[in-house]
Amino acid sequence: MKSWRFHGTGKPLTLDEVPEPQAGPGEVVVEVKAAGVCHSDVSALDDRGWMPLFFRIPMTLGHENAGVVVEVGEGMDRWKVGDRVGLAPVMPDGDAIGYGAWDGGFGPRLRATDANLVRLPDEVSFELGAMATDAGLTAYHAMVSVGGAAKGKKVGVIGLGGLGYIGARVAVLLGAEVYAAEVNQKTRELAHEIGLADVAESIGEFKDEGLELIVDYAGFGTTTAAAIETLAEFGTLVQVGMGRLEATVNTYPIIINQLTVKGSKSGTKADLEALYALMRSGDLNPPMNLITQAEIPDALGRLRAGGVVGRFIARYGD
Repeated sequence: MKSWRFHGTGKPLTLDEVPEPQAGPGEVVVEVKAAGVCHSDVSALDDRGWMPLFFRIPMTLGHENAGVVVEVGEGMDRWKVGDRVGLAPVMPDGDAIGYGAWDGGFGPRLRATDANLVRLPDEVSFELGAMATDAGLTAYHAMVSVGGAAKGKKVGVIGLGGLGYIGARVAVLLGAEVYAAEVNQKTRELAHEIGLADVAESIGEFKDEGLELIVDYAGFGTTTAAAIETLAEFGTLVQVGMGRLEATVNTYPIIINQLTVKGSKSGTKADLEALYALMRSGDLNPPMNLITQAEIPDALGRLRAGGVVGRFIARYGD
């Protein structure tokens, strides 16, 4: 089978012939039906700070995946060939599909464990199922499990891309009053679709709204600094975006307003199950751009250039 292989920062992906994976004990093989393309993949290609996550190269990228179980290993009796699944990427030891020891979904098949597998309802497409496994899972975990978004809470969202759209929409569905910052004018036009109270180019424009929680899905340093300057007293910043790996912030409002700053990474299988329930209802249907496996490098280039509305999802097969 042919997979897009990562050879290290500063090097292009190459489409290489690789052996088909086999299911070992405690593993299954999943035939990938849809794979999301993420800004994190761009960062891995461009930023050497990501290289400690890749102790084995070349390897196949792609950490947002959904598909069908095609082989079941020893000890995996609760799964059977033909099961529709989404794949929560992170392993119990911190490794993840598309990183470390686990090849990802930029190839047609991959290995996974029970820690990854979540049943995908028939009502949810493979494309939505794949988007949920990282863009959705990470967004939901940061907003709800870490941030505590709830009915009546005033929430700020920075970035309405693949993660931020989902995080903002989830908060709205929970009954929060949501304000968002987004630099892309076309993306700001999604405000009504999401159900936002208001949207602006910078979160700082909502300093007088008394935001109790801000989730920064962009993470470009300046966005983190603006969130700290904007939060109400006793407010919480959840940092999840990794557009830049460093930020310079003003510590004065952190101290004077007694702010809490939390980091959030990926999410749990329970988070993914909750997301699939929302998607099953039809209330959560983020925009996406459907591509083929051959178009993955082009999609990465377009993400690098910026201005993309919606998630790129590569479809395999029919």
